[in-house]
Amino acid sequence: MSDVQEATDQFLGVNLGEKEGSVGVTGSGLPAGSEPLQVTIGATVPTGFEQTAADEVSEKLKSTCTISKDRGKIYFDISVESLAQVHSLRSVDNLFVVVQEFKDFQFKSTKEEVLKDFEELAGKLSWSEPLKVWELNSNFKKKKTKRKKVTQNSNKGKTHNGQGDKKDEKGDKKEFTSGVLEPQILDYYENPAIKEEISTLVGDDSVSCQEENDERAGEEMDAQVLKFRVTCNRAGEKHCFTSNEAARDFGGAVQEYFKWKADMTNFDVEVLLNIHDSEVIVGIALTEESLHRRNITHFGPTTLRSTLAYGMLRLCAPQPGDIIVDPMCGTGAIPIEGATEWSHCYHIAGDNNSLAVNRAANNISSLLTKTQTKEGRASWGLPIDAAQWDICSLPLRTASVDIVVTDMPFGKRMGSKKRNWNLYPACLQEMSRVCRPGTGRAVLLTQDKKCFTKALSGMGHVWRKVHTVWVNIGGLHAAVYLLKRTPQAFVHPSEDRDRGARW
Repeated sequence: MSDVQEATDQFLGVNLGEKEGSVGVTGSGLPAGSEPLQVTIGATVPTGFEQTAADEVSEKLKSTCTISKDRGKIYFDISVESLAQVHSLRSVDNLFVVVQEFKDFQFKSTKEEVLKDFEELAGKLSWSEPLKVWELNSNFKKKKTKRKKVTQNSNKGKTHNGQGDKKDEKGDKKEFTSGVLEPQILDYYENPAIKEEISTLVGDDSVSCQEENDERAGEEMDAQVLKFRVTCNRAGEKHCFTSNEAARDFGGAVQEYFKWKADMTNFDVEVLLNIHDSEVIVGIALTEESLHRRNITHFGPTTLRSTLAYGMLRLCAPQPGDIIVDPMCGTGAIPIEGATEWSHCYHIAGDNNSLAVNRAANNISSLLTKTQTKEGRASWGLPIDAAQWDICSLPLRTASVDIVVTDMPFGKRMGSKKRNWNLYPACLQEMSRVCRPGTGRAVLLTQDKKCFTKALSGMGHVWRKVHTVWVNIGGLHAAVYLLKRTPQAFVHPSEDRDRGARW
């Protein structure tokens, strides 16, 4: 039984009483015979892979999924009993439970009127059920954090985290809060299609500062008072207010309604205010850091998100027994994700850089250790291997590979645009050699679209473009190309020239 499922079973009946704008936690269960709690979950996903995420939700949760007009977000309804499965989704970055959705919010003509509406909105929303889901989620995170600390203590002689002692001094309620602000905000809201603003404010900061000394003096008395922040994500050109102003006024009203304490970094609850044109969605975050960090412990200069790696692998529909190769693996995000989700295939990670191969090997080792620790016994291992090689001369037999999936050099942090003009054609040629004619597939990610298009135009006899997914990678507009290997057998260019000379 997974940690989330175990927590779900234990805390399914937990109630959060709501009275006079305050929330208290009790241990009472739900009335016998009550219906399972139904909630709407929102998820941020890699832009361009919304349909892939929707397909995964439909496949694994049997739930109908709605793709938001705000790129990079999906919504679906679940029973709270399915919370464990939601956390196991491979294509989502961050999760939140929806408090209420307004598809056509009527914004007033002046800034003062709009902000007044935001203030009044906090008291009109139905918070009870979303907060039950948040409480259930929080208990799972507490349990997971305790387990991680036990593991860290057992390895104390091997490694030491300078922040560990500070973390131990905090109570259980603070264990599952995040101390990192900026990376999380960027993870939550990556929107390349339209201009957007992101602001994180919590109630009235001046009030928080004035009460800081009182909080320290009465820390034990306030142990059960929740801390919160409000994060506003605004996209659209026709708003007469800023994200700062919306978060400030809505956050102040939330603070007044619940009597929670404002804390920008060491918070328990993160309230989300998502505004896209006339659509307004209020939610409560269920993840503190993006789920895309799940497999990688040794990062490189261009580490690919695990969620994006999953989307790329899913595009090529791996079948049992397929041999899947990432010839430019970097830290190994793609083959590691593949070995985790498609264990019936064999995955090979390779790179020409020895440092990259070492990082990939270390990440594979970490994942294997994690798997063995979770299962509590020795594992048979993972269907994955790593090697150092030259992408233009792979040590693989001709027509021996079913799928090639890789993140090609953008020419920004790694390589250069000039080098790509020679590298891309050579890569496509070598990939066509090792891929099986007629059935082989390739899924290639690149931001250097001009160079790739030119290289592909000269490979029409061996590669056929099937589909293109437009994605956003750290603010760069990139593309994922799905290619199909034609039935034509590979002929080395030197053999082709010799044949032409004989004629």
